[in-house]
Amino acid sequence: MTSLNSHGLRFAFGTLTALPVHVSRWDRGSARAGMLCAPLAGLAVGLLAALPGVLFLLGGSGPLLAAAASAALPAALTRGLHLDGLADTADGLGSAKPAEDALRIMKQSDIGPFGVITLLFVLLAQVAALFELYGRGWAEGALGTVVAAVTARLALTLASRRGVPPARPEGLGAAVAGTVPPRGAAAVACAVVACSAAAGALLGGYGAALHHALAALAGLGAAQVMLRHCVRRFGGVTGDVFGAVEETAATVALLALSLG
Repeated sequence: MTSLNSHGLRFAFGTLTALPVHVSRWDRGSARAGMLCAPLAGLAVGLLAALPGVLFLLGGSGPLLAAAASAALPAALTRGLHLDGLADTADGLGSAKPAEDALRIMKQSDIGPFGVITLLFVLLAQVAALFELYGRGWAEGALGTVVAAVTARLALTLASRRGVPPARPEGLGAAVAGTVPPRGAAAVACAVVACSAAAGALLGGYGAALHHALAALAGLGAAQVMLRHCVRRFGGVTGDVFGAVEETAATVALLALSLG
């Protein structure tokens, strides 16, 4: 079990980040452990993304520069993998073509108008939400960045649960689809939401705890809507769909945190 957990951590960090981690096993067992560990990869990305935002703000810059830095670093830490998946999924969904043709469009290396428009508005929404959070102080901006990143990777854990089929027989989607038992996914989800609430409580008491818990749940709910639509539209999940699910969860969580 210890060895499997180690391989799971390697799988999570090696596939979900650009950090120099070697994935030593590529089988269903390590994929299951890896997707259960996905929120830990999100925690690392969130902490690293919050750092430049906090430094810019404490160094005297305005909240806009801090927000832009915290929104840009996750893309660098994943080599734009999830944003690319979001754009490809938008092109596939926007094509209004049958599943086989839409999947072929998503595999192409270029990006279409639906992908460009989606990326533009998603990144604008993320920067705008972070601007609001950093405007309230460095602690709120940093915590919002971390909560959004962890929630986004938790959405990948839930998208990998049993009963969610792959749309293709190959690729990352096929490697992790259906590997996570529902009880395990639910346990990880409860732990992440509870930790988000606890972090919010440290920041501002009961009200902030509830706010951060609800923001995480809102991100997960939006990600599940996206997941169900993609499964219905494409017949299953792909690596691109995972990217779209991740970015949807992160964006909605940030928007929820920026309200109120």
